[in-house]
Amino acid sequence: MNIDNDLLRNLDKLHTTELGVERIKRNLSLDTDNVVEWCKTKINSVNTVITRNGKNWYVNVENCIITVNAYSYTIITAHREKK
Repeated sequence: MNIDNDLLRNLDKLHTTELGVERIKRNLSLDTDNVVEWCKTKINSVNTVITRNGKNWYVNVENCIITVNAYSYTIITAHREKK
């Protein structure tokens, strides 16, 4: 984990849309209504790998990939990692 990462420094700006909440809950089979807090916790965990490719951050943690827009800090989607 890179502590100097812009995504980690701006976790308070993280948000998503109503459709994003439904998509993330469906893709990950989550049973929580607070998807943003769930994602923040995962992004901030110790064994997280964060990479940036173009306009998006890709957070790989616990066999999940969370995609976040690098400019607006909007969580676009999250899905299980394909093996």
